[in-house]
Amino acid sequence: MSTTGTRTMKAVAIDHFGGVETLGVKSLPVPQVADDEILIHVESAGVGVWDSFEREGGFAKLLGIKPTFPYVLGSDGAGTVAAVGRKVNRFGEGDRVYACSLANPKAGFYAEYATAKADNASRVPGKISTEEAGALMVDAVTALYGLDKSLGLKAGESVMIIGASGGIGHLAVQFAKRLGARVFAVASGADGVALAKKVGADTVVDGHRDGVAAAARKFAPDGVDAVLVTAGGSEVDKALAAVRDGGRVAYPNGVEPEPKVRQSVRVQSYDGTPDPDLIEKINQLIEAGPFHVHIAQTFRLDQAADAHRALNAHHLGKLALQLGTS
Repeated sequence: MSTTGTRTMKAVAIDHFGGVETLGVKSLPVPQVADDEILIHVESAGVGVWDSFEREGGFAKLLGIKPTFPYVLGSDGAGTVAAVGRKVNRFGEGDRVYACSLANPKAGFYAEYATAKADNASRVPGKISTEEAGALMVDAVTALYGLDKSLGLKAGESVMIIGASGGIGHLAVQFAKRLGARVFAVASGADGVALAKKVGADTVVDGHRDGVAAAARKFAPDGVDAVLVTAGGSEVDKALAAVRDGGRVAYPNGVEPEPKVRQSVRVQSYDGTPDPDLIEKINQLIEAGPFHVHIAQTFRLDQAADAHRALNAHHLGKLALQLGTS
């Protein structure tokens, strides 16, 4: 096992929970790697809406964590392995990996170095770059968990993906197609419609326009089998009228307002929980053909506050922090 000694790193950290003004670059110790962890030299980190939630203290309250400041954000990222724990044998120094670590008390991925449990990490699939991989893990886990475990999506079924141009949604479109489903995508704006078409949806409609339920019924005359709701909004419940009796709806916890359906439709919320089998299936689906992780905009580490502001503006796919070259 390699050690990090008292080396320091640049990281974006907060001294207290609050708004974007709390984000600042600091020099902090490189975290020590535990027996079941790897230390990653971070090159790319994802920026997601849950980062704002974490910045405001939401995860600490939700998970009952007593935070230690300075507190480094960042739930997922990618780079190269800098050190491995004593009990880790799946990775070696220099491996190109991507990983997730929610509310990591040592330091998140908004830093030059971050630790992650080896079970929550994987080598980067050959189809994608390190930059793409850095913004992939949390959204990919959330997307595939919803489709595969919550909805139990089967080949030949029809699935509606609401929020299909977002970070989770555009990945879910690709995963659903590779699981053999027929995909009806509800995207946001003309650019969102174009992205959902690019990643393989069979039919795409703009969710901001009327007629989503009618278009879904045309797509699946007997009713849609399953729906993955990745974005809330006033039109979602109208669209869900197109689900068949006995159909299934799933949504990640945090989607608001929560979708409402009639009694003959099953609705389930879920947390996208990573595990080695799910991550391996993600990799297999990615490697099955061309795969696109849409990065709308990248920011330098010292622009993390600008990245958080950009989360509130219309954008497709994901935002990312770039710390190195892929």
